[in-house]
Amino acid sequence: MSCILIIEDDRAIALGLRLNLRKDGHEVRIAQDGETGLRMALEPDVDLIVLDVMLPGRNGFELLKEARKRGSTASILMLTAKGMESDKILGLKLGADDYLSKPFGLGELLARVEALLRRRPATPEKSAVIRFGQVEVDLDRQIVARDGTPLDVSPQEFKVLRLFLTSNGRALSRDDILARCWGAEYEGTPRTVDNFVRSLRVKLEVNAEEPRHFLTVRGHGYRFER
Repeated sequence: MSCILIIEDDRAIALGLRLNLRKDGHEVRIAQDGETGLRMALEPDVDLIVLDVMLPGRNGFELLKEARKRGSTASILMLTAKGMESDKILGLKLGADDYLSKPFGLGELLARVEALLRRRPATPEKSAVIRFGQVEVDLDRQIVARDGTPLDVSPQEFKVLRLFLTSNGRALSRDDILARCWGAEYEGTPRTVDNFVRSLRVKLEVNAEEPRHFLTVRGHGYRFER
């Protein structure tokens, strides 16, 4: 399973692509503006980015240039305006791997995504088991244990936990956690995130009232620290 990030401000297009890419077995994330897109593009587990040129906040070219500058090795498929050859040339020069003009056929986009993923170099197998404190988490088997005893963690709690464990210590806003773990169409509130973090603290911290791993970032959200 590959991790694909869609950076597209047209909600209908983004959700339609996510639906079809998930059918092909991929993990799919969505960002709808340039700033959020850049932050998510730098996640180390992102394999491929579908990147629209026209975005609010930071356009696709600026995002592409900054992502490559910061070391992103994800394959990037740019979505450009029909007939704009200059956009295609600029995107390729800045580090895009392929491009597709809007409006595009779904079948062609899916085929280009698969072709880019096939060309990605093989990466060494990494341990899927992460340990912190008295806790051991097997990301592949979705098993969580504390002091060797398996814990009852719901699928949604595990999604939130996985996000924290793979965030490399970065602060995550409540809105970002909602979008990543519940989806862009979810209409919940930041309080939902607070409740799930509280549940993880109760289950995984030595003292939920004085957490050492699931830390509050005042006025922003949360950060995980091993």
